Amino acid sequence: MSNPATPPRSLAEALRARDDASLALLLRARPDLITPVPTDLTQLATRAGTRASVLRALERLDRFALQTAEALAVTGDPASYGELLGLMAGDGGDPSVAAALPRALGTLRDQALVWGDDDRLRLVRTAREVLAPSPQYPSPTGLGPTVREATSGMSPGRIQEIVTTAGLPSTHDSVSAADALGRLFGHRKKMAKLLAAAPAESREVLSRLVWGPPYGQVTPEPAAHLRWLLDRGLLLPTAPGTVVLPREVALHLREGRAHREPEPVPPAVEPTATHRPSVVDATAAGQAYTALATVEELLKDWDEGGPTVLRAGGLSVRDLKRTAVALDLPEPVAAFWVELAYAAGLLASDGEADERYAATPAYDEWLERPPAERWAQLAQAWLTATRASGLVGGRDAKDRALSALGPGLDRSAAPEVRHRVLTLLAGLPEGTAPVTASVLARLRWERPLRGPQQQGDDLRGRLARWTLSEAELLGVTGRGALSAHGRTLLGAPPLEPSVGKEQEAAGPGDKLPVVHHHRPAAVLEPLSPPEQAVAAAAAGRLLAPLLPEPLDHVLLQADLTAVAPGPLQRPLADALGVLADVESKGGATVYRFTPASVRRALDAGRTATDLHAFLTTHSRTPVPQPLAYLIDDVARRHGHLRVGAASAYVRCDDDTVLNEIMADKRAAGLRLRRLAPTVLATQADPAGLLEGLRAMGYAPAAESAEGDVLITRAHAHRTPPRTAPEPVPDGPPPPDGTLLAAAIRAVRAGDLAATTPRKPAGSAVQGGELPRTTPAETLATMQAAVLTGGTLWIGYVNAEGTASQRVIAPIRVEGGFVTAYDHTADEVRTYPLHRVTGVAELAED
Repeated sequence: MSNPATPPRSLAEALRARDDASLALLLRARPDLITPVPTDLTQLATRAGTRASVLRALERLDRFALQTAEALAVTGDPASYGELLGLMAGDGGDPSVAAALPRALGTLRDQALVWGDDDRLRLVRTAREVLAPSPQYPSPTGLGPTVREATSGMSPGRIQEIVTTAGLPSTHDSVSAADALGRLFGHRKKMAKLLAAAPAESREVLSRLVWGPPYGQVTPEPAAHLRWLLDRGLLLPTAPGTVVLPREVALHLREGRAHREPEPVPPAVEPTATHRPSVVDATAAGQAYTALATVEELLKDWDEGGPTVLRAGGLSVRDLKRTAVALDLPEPVAAFWVELAYAAGLLASDGEADERYAATPAYDEWLERPPAERWAQLAQAWLTATRASGLVGGRDAKDRALSALGPGLDRSAAPEVRHRVLTLLAGLPEGTAPVTASVLARLRWERPLRGPQQQGDDLRGRLARWTLSEAELLGVTGRGALSAHGRTLLGAPPLEPSVGKEQEAAGPGDKLPVVHHHRPAAVLEPLSPPEQAVAAAAAGRLLAPLLPEPLDHVLLQADLTAVAPGPLQRPLADALGVLADVESKGGATVYRFTPASVRRALDAGRTATDLHAFLTTHSRTPVPQPLAYLIDDVARRHGHLRVGAASAYVRCDDDTVLNEIMADKRAAGLRLRRLAPTVLATQADPAGLLEGLRAMGYAPAAESAEGDVLITRAHAHRTPPRTAPEPVPDGPPPPDGTLLAAAIRAVRAGDLAATTPRKPAGSAVQGGELPRTTPAETLATMQAAVLTGGTLWIGYVNAEGTASQRVIAPIRVEGGFVTAYDHTADEVRTYPLHRVTGVAELAED
């Protein structure tokens, strides 16, 4: 073990000096490091330095922490804290940068991207390679190579010429000459004196290169102002026709700053409007009820089997348009509801030969639950889903169209972005809606783009915009502000009320005190699945009193319409949906009665008496005479004709009706022939004959083989039992406390086995290899350790053939097995002796 007072010589030694809490913080921030659990701290350090893991860690840094890492990449290795502070704050010193730098450096240390004491800070080698400047990939800071790096391929004579022209004495070799030139460029006063003598055109060239990119093009015969810079090394050639501004020169011109605009403080989320919390909650509740009605309408429209599944999966463009028209919504919004129903497990493909989309059995269970619980299920599914409906209509990386319910819509960052956006809203005063641009700016600061993507075109920005609009559609927010039940959905603690100043008028000339709430200071972490289910249930209970109570009545109008002034109770809504057609939706739903709709109710087994009684019971207004006449007229003609199978036949007690049908030219396609005065027969099937007669204006009824009238009801098509789609995770999930404790214990024990000195006698161990001993030596050493209470280091191969090393304290050896306390697993285990490859005693100290 290394001495704690001795500076660490490697990342592994730095990790070895950490306590368990610090290791847990690292593994929680970078869960890929324990997938699988490393055998010891050396392997953990090696894994923390791999390119894939480092890139993932860099992408999760906030802007200032990333700027700090970028600054370390252009310093010497190692660098002192003072050097780093100078690069970040500049010669003048920026108090805000100085105040924020310890936090940023602590973040880099916690995530094992930086190690070492303040006087010897080292950036992980892979991170330095990614962030350091090169001709192919300039540094994000805009800085170029140092003088020594830029002159590495230059002839010694040319270097000496540059040194002499710059006013320095010649040196005995190229290395010392480059160092002398670098010291000159880094000396503020001498450098200022040198630049003061530069032509104005030369200083203009430097000003164009100072913030990057630092490379420029020159002709074989450069102009005089460029020649002046080249002769003094202020521009150095890197390739034929290409020159670069040395890092030391750029830092002088930047007044020592590595970045043009350090951003130590995250941008604030700006408010755009403030509403009463009660108004926000009521608006959100109205949207929540509309969300439930929309999902019900969508799945009711697909009740008898929805659109077919494309060969490549998903909905066709035509089917999405039809769905949008049926829901009276724009196509992107219809795609959102379709995807939400799918994410909640209410919608799936039936898996049959002619594969179609339909409701799942879970949909029927969902319908029976109270409205608040149904909303909670939708909200929870939305918050954790990785499918992004906003991508529908776009193209994937292979230029294939992305369709609703199709493949390619999963984006692992979606849940994290949704949670973060809502958390930012939760940090605003209650009832406050944010400026969208400020939310996007904050997200870019927290996860800055690394690459040439334009701000605003990045995926996180688009996900944030979609989150704001989808939260409003779903009723998580109201008027752009987070609702009380939306806050509970995040798992936020309850707000503490405090009476604020009078702000908003309740009416003309009437001002009331507005109750404000203190926002929580702590950052809201994403909840685990069980915690999320509990939070969603609590949000549903908070929403329940705000949802409108279903009505048991409608208002019948004289123009053959019925107005539902609010949501209807389910039996009433279902019955009215059969008897009438929905004409318009909104705060009040308008139903229209037509001959076809009345016939639909009669086909479902209702009689005219039943319909009159139903309307009388559920109408707050008298039944209009035109509606009563319509029902009686359709009922009088309904079933007057009977259709059966001959292939099909028509029978009617009134032969004059059959004479009319035979004389009608529109019946020619049915190819009817008279079998008896009251019976006509045809080769058409009964369903086709029914449709043909109805198209001619008649109201036939189907009958069974026994002559009874067939009652037709809509057939509810359901898929086999389906589970909701699993979200696609963004890498390994964060480990819970139990897994972290077990992983740290295993790594510590493995590290003990790898670093503890061993007794040389009785074992052939070299260079940290697994011990190798004969079975007899293994058995004798085990038995001796049982008697002495000693600790052994063993090599072990499990049933899958995986070799590992363990530190054990044998308790009992019998029957070909050793029972021992395993320090690696921190528990008593039994191992077959034939799987132990060898054993070595650990030194007492």
